[in-house]
Amino acid sequence: MRFARTPKEDPEINLIPMIDVLLVIIIFLMLTTTYSRYAELKINLPSADAEKKLERSNEINVVISANGQYLLQRKPVQFRNVAALAEELRRAGAGMKEAIVVVNADNNANYQSVIRVMDAARQAGFGQVVFAVEQSTK
Repeated sequence: MRFARTPKEDPEINLIPMIDVLLVIIIFLMLTTTYSRYAELKINLPSADAEKKLERSNEINVVISANGQYLLQRKPVQFRNVAALAEELRRAGAGMKEAIVVVNADNNANYQSVIRVMDAARQAGFGQVVFAVEQSTK
């Protein structure tokens, strides 16, 4: 007995329906995903409830105004660069043992002005930089 073998065709894989399903899934994910917008992040800056500070003899007071002017120990200092500001801090702290740089920045002063003072204090060799805050009213 002879059985005739019929030639089998190779199965075809149709990719078009699979691509359609994947596109529908991608569109669904795009529409339902929420994206965080860090530019619109609203924050409340903290206020401090602290006792009145004691005057210390080893403080170097740096005042930064809203328009970027600097006062060092109540004397105006013209900002040229960070190295010059570091030299002014070094002169102000000459003779002080373990001097502390106290930054009194205006509420509307830009961050770059504060960063300059911090960088100058680091270059001048002062290890402690503190920020003065206004006592909050309850």
